[in-house]
Amino acid sequence: MTTRVLLVGGTGLIGRSVNAGLATRPDTIVTSLTRRQSSGADHVIDFERLCAAPETALHAVAPTGADVAISCLGTTIRAAGSQAAMFRVDHDYVLAFATAAHALGARQFILVSSVGAGGPGFYLRTKGMIERDIRVLGFSRIDILRPGMLLGHRAVARPMEAIGQRLAVALAPFMVGRLSRYGAIDAETVAKAIVALVGQTGDGCRTYDNADLRRIVSQAACL
Repeated sequence: MTTRVLLVGGTGLIGRSVNAGLATRPDTIVTSLTRRQSSGADHVIDFERLCAAPETALHAVAPTGADVAISCLGTTIRAAGSQAAMFRVDHDYVLAFATAAHALGARQFILVSSVGAGGPGFYLRTKGMIERDIRVLGFSRIDILRPGMLLGHRAVARPMEAIGQRLAVALAPFMVGRLSRYGAIDAETVAKAIVALVGQTGDGCRTYDNADLRRIVSQAACL
């Protein structure tokens, strides 16, 4: 049986690997939605129009509907230019995409969030808000990933993140026990966990920290 997947954020650090991983599954068809053209396989959409009419905006790119929707979409205040612009991407665009996917029949939604979501600070409050708003859309299954500092090479450099990555690697030996969820994790590991979760049965909302993500990947490798 074919699994129809909608993906946003497929050109980012995690999304690129998710796209590549799903491409190896013969039973999966991926429709990647982007804000800017990056490859011939992408569908460039106007996210502002998506926000205005999420229930109908994606019918043209997914006429047969969807089974699973994945959001790896995210930015930073520095990249977006302001808190309001970042919120527009990390909350409003993601919520519009989720609403559209649900309207197309998707039963599962996979969201890349962040460790500490809902905590203090604008970034974490935003992540908490999108988690909250996704939960009430009516998906049968929701998988929320809360990775720590992501390790990997971005197509667009983020200097402060690069510094944070080096610091996270240096602190890794000390991030044990409950602190491990705040440690660094390879973006590739997060992507592999997403690929393993696609199409999983069982209803409800689940959250995963670093240890959970590594365990999912390890178990998938044994199958």
